[in-house]
Amino acid sequence: MNHPAHGKARITFVVAAIAVGIASTAMAAPKTIDLPPDGVQMTPSALPGYAKAQASCVVCHSAEYMLYQPPTAARPYWDSMVKRMKVVFKAPIDDADMPEIIDYLVKTYGNEQPK
Repeated sequence: MNHPAHGKARITFVVAAIAVGIASTAMAAPKTIDLPPDGVQMTPSALPGYAKAQASCVVCHSAEYMLYQPPTAARPYWDSMVKRMKVVFKAPIDDADMPEIIDYLVKTYGNEQPK
């Protein structure tokens, strides 16, 4: 005679097996995202931080992000933004490159822009 608990165990096992099968199929399916082209490029500069910012900043976000920052932002603001990107968002920024990146950002987008 079948015990009711055995039937319940079989149903639970079948449901779990189906769930695992669906999850593994979903994880194995390739996913692609088509992003629109970036309409804004970083402002070119002879400053060494320009190339370093291109290598470190726009791999994660659009250059348009810099345009949304206050043009009156002083060096401490840009310093905190670069550190935040590295610490909070794990941006691939080498500590040795940070001063030059900050210098480029404040002189190109911040309050040290040429008048």
